Amino acid sequence: MDKLIDIFSGYKKIKLFYYLRTNFFHFLPIRYNKWYKKHLIKKFSSAEEIEYILKRVNYYNKLQPDTELDLATKSIKQFKKNHRKTTYYFDTIEYLKYFNKKLKINTLFGDITHSPNTSSIVKSRPVKNNKNSIVLNLNKIRHFLFIKDKNKFLNKKNILIGRGVVKKQKGLRLRFLDTHFSNPLCDIGHTNDFKDNKWKVGFVPVYEQLKYKFILCWEGNDVATNLKYVMSSNSLAVLTKPKYETWFMEGTLIAGIHYVEIKDDFSDLNEKINYYSKNSKEAENIIKKANAYTKQFQNKKREDLISILVLEKYFKNTNQLLE
Repeated sequence: MDKLIDIFSGYKKIKLFYYLRTNFFHFLPIRYNKWYKKHLIKKFSSAEEIEYILKRVNYYNKLQPDTELDLATKSIKQFKKNHRKTTYYFDTIEYLKYFNKKLKINTLFGDITHSPNTSSIVKSRPVKNNKNSIVLNLNKIRHFLFIKDKNKFLNKKNILIGRGVVKKQKGLRLRFLDTHFSNPLCDIGHTNDFKDNKWKVGFVPVYEQLKYKFILCWEGNDVATNLKYVMSSNSLAVLTKPKYETWFMEGTLIAGIHYVEIKDDFSDLNEKINYYSKNSKEAENIIKKANAYTKQFQNKKREDLISILVLEKYFKNTNQLLE
């Protein structure tokens, strides 16, 4: 029932609709793709828009001219659907369809936390040393969720809520649970079966989490999946400095401006919770700027153009497309 409430409150994306849409656009004729690209370029032709778009394109794609391709790189025509990474396939092919199928591309799907040896299309990458990692918005049905929060910050609980899955024997999530599970300012835990389950707690749907002033956004296999919807809410995102990033450009987020940053050893957590509980105006200012940050990703047509241009730069800088 909780999951149904989440869905009809706009807190979940329904995969059936996602697959219907992606399959529909997958079979549109080539002439439509050509028309749509021209339409996008014309629509975002102001100097201000061009500057903004190119800034993001160059952030996602840092490839230098004359980058050599790996000999094993396959063509777009050879790009096949993997039943385990179906959403990755559809999210990539959505923009590959704008290019000649003979062009070659290398993809590296999944939760990537290293910089590959060859230029690769990825969902996630390290914030630093990532020149070979070209980011596209992949698996966005899971990762790119923005919400409308009707709860006012002042009316929320002065507690940090945190739920997640724990898979690794070591890592940030286990260290956080070990440090703060019994903290009265926290309602945290993992929801899956893991080891002796001493930190296992019940599932809390998104609409219930929004009743808390502070929501924990902890990195797991790569980035914190919930960071996008938390920053679009009226709660404060609490996290350590991001080490990985996706299309959301986590590496550009500023502590104290977009989110509440805690130390890597979590020693200042109580201090931060108490401070922003008492200084609501400062908290609401962070929320306002966090909300504004998320807005830039909610213009679908502009996101489409940026994605196309990220791939175009990939093909040009690997000497597959002429200027």
